[in-house]
Order: sequence, then structure tokens, then C-alpha cells
Amino acid sequence: MKLTFWGAAQTVTGSMHQLDADGQRYLLDCGMYQGHRKQAEERNRHFPFPVESIGGVILSHAHIDHSGNLPLLIKNGFSGPIYATPATIDLAHAMLLDTAHIQEKDVEFLNKRHHRGEPPIEPLFATEDAQRTLPLFQPVPYYTPKRLSARLSYQNYDAGHILGSSTVLLQSTENGREVRLLFSGDLGRPNLPIIRDPDPPPAADYLILESTYGGRSHEELGPVKDKLADIVRRTAARGGKLIVPAFAVGRCQQLVLLLHELSNEGRVPNIPMFVDSPLAVDITKVFRDHPECFDDETRQYVKDGDDPFGFKRLTFIRESSESKKLNDLHGPCVIISPSGMCEAGRVLHHLRNNIEDGHNTILITGFQAENTLGRKLVEKYPDVKIFGEPMHVRAEVKSLQALSAHADQRELLTWMKPLAGTLKKVFLVHGEPDGAGALQKAIQQQYGVETVVPGWGEGFELR
Repeated sequence: MKLTFWGAAQTVTGSMHQLDADGQRYLLDCGMYQGHRKQAEERNRHFPFPVESIGGVILSHAHIDHSGNLPLLIKNGFSGPIYATPATIDLAHAMLLDTAHIQEKDVEFLNKRHHRGEPPIEPLFATEDAQRTLPLFQPVPYYTPKRLSARLSYQNYDAGHILGSSTVLLQSTENGREVRLLFSGDLGRPNLPIIRDPDPPPAADYLILESTYGGRSHEELGPVKDKLADIVRRTAARGGKLIVPAFAVGRCQQLVLLLHELSNEGRVPNIPMFVDSPLAVDITKVFRDHPECFDDETRQYVKDGDDPFGFKRLTFIRESSESKKLNDLHGPCVIISPSGMCEAGRVLHHLRNNIEDGHNTILITGFQAENTLGRKLVEKYPDVKIFGEPMHVRAEVKSLQALSAHADQRELLTWMKPLAGTLKKVFLVHGEPDGAGALQKAIQQQYGVETVVPGWGEGFELR
């Protein structure tokens, strides 16, 4: 087996790892790189290997930074299988079509503002490319071994990150010797709302481990409802709008569930609340269709005949005409809208219309990759650009990181502890250099396992 790291290498986006085994070549994830526009354009458009050499893709989960470049892979000639859990497939269907649509609309908007004589901007891929991707998915349920070739198989375990997310175990047997490679995917945290906790890791010789929060510790989950209630109350008291950029998968549903509970408990004012995203509407339906992935508390809602993702004050918005009406809405309200890193979609229009009003609040609820608009807001930039226009940030910016779906350093170390005695090497991915470096040091000090932070294009033989 040989591993080559092409994406999420010393960065927290664009997950893509090449595995050569048993005479075949596979990709572990095929994610879209998100960040500085020119760099993202270059990384996403050009694959660093011959696309026709790829025999299959194993997808850990549906987030766009893990799945979003699949249509471009197909556009460039790939026609092999894409393996994923059933819930991941249903999520990816909705997300890839939505990503294509957003790209087409954003490009249309930007081209209208182009100076005469400049070449038009083209989307990475079109809706038809996303549609051609969907039939290639093949479902592989949790805990069900899947044979990829005569000497290579894989199995999914619950990563506890989002609905359907997987930790992937690959087993290669040659000349009577077995090599076991474990890919964490994005690893979740214990006690997150809605989904189950991460499964304990199976035995492995090598581990590819995410390190998004490798150098940090999260807030405890306990006070998160109190903080959310306080932010809603304070924004409403000054007559402002609460704008929440949130990932359509997972974060939107978590926030809706928490607001549902706060409303039932009478802890937030009686103001209108909106989830403005056709994707979030479709994703929430997928959540309802996969209760087998729920934790006990969320399953209890279903048993009681209650919809955990819907309540009286909440409106889901699909049509763009209804979204535009929110601009003219007077008085306090809550608007939850993707994308989570403020890089595309309707939330950009809501930010553009509300960021310069000091009555309003922008609530950031997840990790923001370097160079994204969300990262600039978290870092309190006084001015930012939205659709290329400079905007002055007068709205209050708050951050609520306790809902993070990524394990922090302590949780990562605890999760991998059962493996430590047998591991030959750990590869840290999906982390910025400081975070990955901190986790590398902690793993080597605590467990004495050789740990590397691979660079882009760096390859390793697994024996």
C-alpha cells in the first residue's frame, strides 16, 4: 500500500488522499478546497494525477470539503464507483446539486460586474456534472465489509461527526501479511445533539487522523443553550437581526433543535425564525429519513410523535423570492443560512444587507478556514469584502464553538488510545500547521508513536 496526500495537507479543507493498493488506485475523499479565491480556483480545477488512473472513491462523509470535487472528477473522465454510507449518499445527492447551482448563480452575479473585455468566469462544474455523479454512488452500510479487489477490503464505522459520517478501515492482504489502515475522516465529539457518539476505533497499523482542533480545547457543551439564548435575547432587545452562517448539514439541524427546546422552555422571545436555504430544507428531510443514525434523545422525539426539526415559530425557506423578502423584514428575527464559512450562497446576501448595522448580530458557530470571510469575521476585521465590495463591520460578531462537530485535542487523544500500542505511524491531516504540530507533539509524548504532518504531494509506503 502507498499513500499520497493531495488535499487537507497542512490545511483544513479539500480532503483528498490517494491510496495505491493491489494494483488499483483509490481516493479517500474528493473534497473542494475552500479559501482564497485564486488559490481555491487553481487547487480545485487541476487534479495532481491522471483522473483516468482512479479506480474508485471512498467517501468519509458528505461535507463539501470532502465531497465537493466529485463532479469535477466526473467531468474530467472518472466513471468508477463512489462508496459511502446510505445517509452520506442521500446527503451528497442534495449537496452536490446545490453546490453546482450556487456556483452557476454566483458566477452569473460576478460576471454581471465584470469589466468589459475581461474573460467571463466559469463555474468549476455545472448541474449536469453533479447529476452524472449521482448514479456512481454505491451504498456501504456501517459494519458491513466491502471487497474492493482480491486483496483489499474496507469497512465503515460511525465517526460521530455528521449524519452518516464514517471512520474507514482498509485491510490489504498480500503474501499472507495484512496491513490495516484506518482513516478517521472528520471525527466527532461525545454528546453532540442528534447523532450518536463516535465508535471506538478498530485495530490498525497506520492511522490517518484529522487535526482540525489539534491544538485546542472546546468549551463544554453544557452552557451552549444558555449562551445561544442570551445572544437571541440581546439581539432582539435592540431590535436587530441575528444572522447565523451555518453548515446546511448538521449545524443547521443542531441549531434548530436547540431553538426548538429554548422556545418550548420560554427562554427566547417570540420572534420569527428562518432557515433560509433550499439545501437545508432537503438536508433536513434526509435527517428525518435516517433515524437509525440518531442518538437516544433524538429518537425519543420521533417515538413521541414530535418533529425535532420543526416548531411553530420556525419557517424553512426554499424559494429565492421568499429569501429576498427577508431583506425588507423589520424588527428582530433569526436567520440561519449556509454556507458555514460565509463563502457562498444566500448568507452572503444577508451579510451584505446587515453587516453594517450595529443593531444586528452575526453568530459564527463552527471552524472557519484560513482566508475565508468567516475567519475574517471571527478575527474581528473592521472591514471585509462581500461580492468584491468593501463593507464596514458594525454588527456585533459572536462565536459559539461548543457545537463544533470536530473532536478537540483531548478527545482525539482519548479516541486513539486503544490503537496506540499497535500503531506504526500516524499521519495528521485536516489541520493548519499550528494545530497539527501541537497534536503531533502530544501524540509522540503521550504514546511514543511516530507521527508526521505530510505536505502536499508527499507519499509514504505502508508495510
